[in-house]
Amino acid sequence: MHLFYTPDIQPTHPQYFLNEEESKHAIRVLRLNVGDKVQLIDGRGGLYSAEINDAHPKRTILQINSVTTAYNKRNHYLHIAIAPTKNIERLEWFLEKATEIGIDEISLIVCQRSERKEAKTDRLNKIITAAIKQSLKAYHPVLNEPELLTKLLTHEFGGQKFIAHCELGNKTNLKQAITPGGKYLILIGPEGDFTPKEIDDALSNGFKAITLGESRLRTETAALEACFEANFLNR
Repeated sequence: MHLFYTPDIQPTHPQYFLNEEESKHAIRVLRLNVGDKVQLIDGRGGLYSAEINDAHPKRTILQINSVTTAYNKRNHYLHIAIAPTKNIERLEWFLEKATEIGIDEISLIVCQRSERKEAKTDRLNKIITAAIKQSLKAYHPVLNEPELLTKLLTHEFGGQKFIAHCELGNKTNLKQAITPGGKYLILIGPEGDFTPKEIDDALSNGFKAITLGESRLRTETAALEACFEANFLNR
């Protein structure tokens, strides 16, 4: 069944009008017609079953038949802060796969050794949207605009805070540090890793140093490994 992302829909709506872009896709590309069944997701946990009442290529009208709230809601909250990679396609790959696995929030952080300090979040959000549709996720992860690591470290966060780095020192395996059913913020540094001062600053702000294994991982691989482990440990 075809799935559409409709962030402005409300559970009380008896009908919904697809915008021109989605209507054109539904009628001209997918060749849907009156009576065809579709599903909608609002990005806030709502999954809607609907039927086409008017197959108009500019303003398709859908009849809402049923609504499921908190669809596949997970028992934890995962926020990964990652330094954008020099090759933006690697970051895009991470966003796609992390969304499919399960993630709630992504922050893009600018570090001292960052090779990329800007990112077009409009395009990155489209990749996330495509991934939630592909994997039938009713929750749309939040993508925050790039900001300095020093600023993010001071944000209030009511959960466990971790920093993954490759420097020597006392570090705990993520699987031993996580409390199931909680909220987690995990920092993943740039290709050159965090500087010793950045690590010290994070520790001073309540972050706990973790390791993701013995291998030296690429930025996007480390972030995906952290995402997978957090989800696996909460099954």
